[in-house]
Amino acid sequence: MTETGRDEVDGLAEDWEHQRDDLTAADLVPLHLMSRIARLARHLDRERRLAFRSSGLDAGEFDVLAELRRAGPDAHLSPGALQRATLVSSGTMTHRLDKLEAAGLIARAPDPGDGRGVLVRLLPLGRTTVDAALDALLAAERRLVHALGDEATGELIGGLRRLLSVYERSRPAGDDGAGGAGSDG
Repeated sequence: MTETGRDEVDGLAEDWEHQRDDLTAADLVPLHLMSRIARLARHLDRERRLAFRSSGLDAGEFDVLAELRRAGPDAHLSPGALQRATLVSSGTMTHRLDKLEAAGLIARAPDPGDGRGVLVRLLPLGRTTVDAALDALLAAERRLVHALGDEATGELIGGLRRLLSVYERSRPAGDDGAGGAGSDG
């Protein structure tokens, strides 16, 4: 039992222990961790959707604008670079770019170094929009993280960094992660 009491995952693990005599509490440690991460991810997705909604964006559109914003004020990125950075397919990226361009948040122009390619840049309205969305996101996430305290937050960041690093190093060759899992900020 934790200092905050029980949660739904505790009940799930107990049910598995009762239904499977061959499983011990130690066998279910990964379930305790991963089920909580999965449930928390669903809650965070909901919080992010709400935060981005105030700026008229969805999570995928935020991802594209955020990538351009972090690249710097004069950045021009290819759709392929944006696709790789946001872990989506080329068709999904094209759809997002079409929507963002129609909203006046980005502009596409021919790539002077590659006559067949295009480059994407953030327009002033896109910068204002992504900055507002980031502010809303940080406020929402700050409220959620506040309950942990600084020390526990640091420990959790370190543990999750190690876990993510192990996963990313062990991903099969050719798996670019394109599954739409963005919203990294």
